[in-house]
Amino acid sequence: MDRKDFLKKGLLGTGMFVASASLGNTMKNEIDEIEPLEPIGYNHLPNPESKIKDNSVIHKADSRGKADHGWLVSNHTFSFANYHNPERMHFGVLRVLNDDKVEAGRGFGTHPHDNMEIISIPLEGDLEHKDNMGNSAIIKSGDIQVMSAGTGIMHSEFNKNADSLVKFLQIWVYPNKRNVTPRYDQITLDKTKSKNRFKQILSPNADDEGVWIHQDAWFHLGNFDNTIETNYQIKKKGNGVYAFILKGSAEIEGQPLETRDGFGVWDISDLNIKATAENTEILLMEVPMTM
Repeated sequence: MDRKDFLKKGLLGTGMFVASASLGNTMKNEIDEIEPLEPIGYNHLPNPESKIKDNSVIHKADSRGKADHGWLVSNHTFSFANYHNPERMHFGVLRVLNDDKVEAGRGFGTHPHDNMEIISIPLEGDLEHKDNMGNSAIIKSGDIQVMSAGTGIMHSEFNKNADSLVKFLQIWVYPNKRNVTPRYDQITLDKTKSKNRFKQILSPNADDEGVWIHQDAWFHLGNFDNTIETNYQIKKKGNGVYAFILKGSAEIEGQPLETRDGFGVWDISDLNIKATAENTEILLMEVPMTM
């Protein structure tokens, strides 16, 4: 595929990423495009060790795809760029869950996206964002950023600091409508409200808690003491939940999970969750399983 076709394909709806070749501190197109797919169902092998094995899937931290570009180290839960795994393309409309580390002073040059809801959750350090809508902002741990790429957006992301890493989650969700007007938003979360409970950080409703996206999805964050148990109720029938353990360890529906493990469950009405270590931090992503 030549460069013209490459860019055209990306801008027509694959939500792809391409780095700007004009910026010396970025990789020169080492990250290839996201291939289009039909996001129907969970697209995974079931988890044979789970007590609810016919409707769950587990992705251990060390099973993720890994890309090391020197200035960028990224772990891919789902098939992305040079990591291609046909059995791990997506979980319902959850398409990308990248766990990124960017070296001091480095970053992603200006690049396009379209028809994708893009969520960034900083875990450590300061990430500088600029886009062609005129937004310029710094996001850091405790913030959440969202972009509706819609008809097309150009943006860049750089590690603001000259002496420390920035770590963040990059999450892509397929929207429930195409070609919306691009938009950007970010908020600072009150972490005290997620102590030993799940706090909503994203929803489909602009008037609800957290940021919002064009999809019937709800994200929650919680930080739990050891042995604390809680129950999560599904917001919309037919949705599934993908849990990602940011720190510590937990049992979800009896499934033991360690740091950076992912666990997806569908055909459920609720989830029983128990922290099994101090300072266990969990991200729950409830998403539709079909478009």
